[in-house]
Amino acid sequence: MTRAREETHTPTPSTHRPEPAARTHTPVAAGAAAEPAAVVVSDEGLPEWLEPVARSSRTIEPEQLSRILPPADGGRQAAVLILFGEGRRGPELLLMERAGTLRSHAGQPSFPGGALDPEDGDPAGPGPVRAALREAQEETGLDPSGVQVFGVLPRLYIPVSRFVVTPVLGWWRTPTPVGAVDPAETARVFTVPVADLTDPANRATTVHPSGHRGPAFLVESALVWGFTAGVIDRILHYAGWEEPWDRGKQVPLDWRA
Repeated sequence: MTRAREETHTPTPSTHRPEPAARTHTPVAAGAAAEPAAVVVSDEGLPEWLEPVARSSRTIEPEQLSRILPPADGGRQAAVLILFGEGRRGPELLLMERAGTLRSHAGQPSFPGGALDPEDGDPAGPGPVRAALREAQEETGLDPSGVQVFGVLPRLYIPVSRFVVTPVLGWWRTPTPVGAVDPAETARVFTVPVADLTDPANRATTVHPSGHRGPAFLVESALVWGFTAGVIDRILHYAGWEEPWDRGKQVPLDWRA
């Protein structure tokens, strides 16, 4: 199976977390616009290995993810799907790689995700969950009905793009085939074993031309850095999965396997 997509720069938050909406079955009047599908956020029935991530998602504070606060105007609302599944080598994470022809962040790995659409609903409510699932379906072809959303992390701010991003945590309860739906936007979709992400040999530090230093992962012939790597780094840390690694090891942003 394959999977993948991108983001940029360090994780950054806001203090509000979307509240899960109850599942509803309200009839739609003839001629009326259909209401957005109800969303459910539940950590019931997760595999035991995923419970540390669910526990940490309930207690983690914005400042534990980033010290950069969103702008006063609220920024551009977006969401990403951080999707965990089980593969041949155990727990794994879904990522994608942006097409090399894009004007922005070409070739950079990322989580599936993107900007909220008006039909996604309230950014301070269920909107980010709907957006994360919708974008993941559009970019990777996965079936959202097989995804159990079990948590939402504090919103993070990406200064370079002014996006305020809500990370949505999902368990791939019923995996479906995935791949690059639009090659003009996505080069590939892939999964990374969590064991590879925690392996100290695959960890390093990148230094952006701006001088910003951040964690990076050398996995699946890709350099995962910036926003995406920062979020993965914090999840590994607060879930208790992190292993000691050499923070003095640096790799250039144009690293290639």
